[in-house]
Amino acid sequence: MTTVRVLTSHREPRATTNPYITMLTAALRRTPDVEVVTFTGRAALLGRYDVVHLHWPETVTGLGGRRLTGRVARWLLAALLLLRLTVTRTPVVRTVHNVGLPADAGPAQRLLLRWFDRLTTHRIVLNDRTECPGPVTTIPHGHYRDWYTGPWAATVPGRFQYVGLVRRYKGVEGLVEAFRATTAPDVSLEVAGAASTPELAATVTGLAAGDPRITLRLTFLSDDELVAAVTAAELVVLPYRFMHNSGTVLAALSLDRPVLVPDTSVNADLAAEVGPGWIHTFTGELTAEDLTRALTAARVPRAPSPDLGAREWDDAGQAHLDVYRTALSRSRSAGRAEVPA
Repeated sequence: MTTVRVLTSHREPRATTNPYITMLTAALRRTPDVEVVTFTGRAALLGRYDVVHLHWPETVTGLGGRRLTGRVARWLLAALLLLRLTVTRTPVVRTVHNVGLPADAGPAQRLLLRWFDRLTTHRIVLNDRTECPGPVTTIPHGHYRDWYTGPWAATVPGRFQYVGLVRRYKGVEGLVEAFRATTAPDVSLEVAGAASTPELAATVTGLAAGDPRITLRLTFLSDDELVAAVTAAELVVLPYRFMHNSGTVLAALSLDRPVLVPDTSVNADLAAEVGPGWIHTFTGELTAEDLTRALTAARVPRAPSPDLGAREWDDAGQAHLDVYRTALSRSRSAGRAEVPA
């Protein structure tokens, strides 16, 4: 079959690139009949490609840029790309990582993002619970077993561990307060990950002050540091106030550590997928009783590793190719239907 050239919305992966993007790009490049063209302004406006694949389209529109001139340049680039896609009827595939528009998007970005939405031909979701307009294909987020290969730490009995960026919606303040309400002297909590703002870092530090069982590492973690932090834990706790898709859950499971997460339909599906003993849940605000109960449950014997067989990256590469071909076929059929007899 003919090769499909795909323009992605991300640049060539680097050491700091989201591992999901790096591993997916590598999987696509291993897949026969796929050619990946990573994003540059020249490639987007002048290059040859059959399909556009968006992940976080806000990166194309310049969301978060510090300088106004840079943001305006990205808005212009995005608008010219959108014009090209509209005129050439190039199919657009979108992976829906987030269910809504970014909260900090301004009027210009929102206009451009809605334009991308209108041009989207096919959506990829990471779980069956994501609601969005069709056509839709579910391709599960791949595991991290081949990514986090650093040395494992010895498990610390009674260790609760939070890893990842500390942001308001992730509920780290509630985790610290819940842990402080525990009374067992032989448990500990480590919070490891950079805080999104100095104010949030100060809040978490103040809440933890005076409890010697709590350790804070409010800095960016390297991959090896993340491996060491996760594998030292008996239980990884992710007390998010809102959780839909979480790569951190899969990172912990890929390192054979059970997790405590909010009780959602997505997490219930994941628990059924990976097998008993790996996913523990809480409802409402996290409490000391939730922590104690989950730690006890995590000590019940279980399989040596969770079942992540449905999350192999080579399978994901082939599934993406199938979506690209479906989008191309639909686009060509629509074009022929508009040609007068």
